[in-house]
Amino acid sequence: MGLTKTENFTGRQNQLAAFAKALGHPARIAIVEYLLAHNSCICGDLVDELPLSQSTVSQHLKELKQVGILRGDIEGVSVCYCIDEQGWTQAREMLTGLLATPIGNAECRPSTSCC
Repeated sequence: MGLTKTENFTGRQNQLAAFAKALGHPARIAIVEYLLAHNSCICGDLVDELPLSQSTVSQHLKELKQVGILRGDIEGVSVCYCIDEQGWTQAREMLTGLLATPIGNAECRPSTSCC
């Protein structure tokens, strides 16, 4: 996010944006839903579940892991991925907080351009 001047925003805003960006692809939503339902899996399981190549699934897993939503543990030649409970809780709370924020108290008037 070099050109967006992230240093001009709060840590909370930057973290929330990172979570939203990581969840901003349907394949990543499918991965999270699968892992929430199955608790853990091996990357190959995800390739069988998604209409994507191994390398594409790996890239999506990397993005989710980088932001802290997933955790990956090496088991032999495979990596077992699961939801990182702490990261998932933080993402859920931050996104819920934003989405639960009521719209301001200003009344919508027919003469304003937003209505």
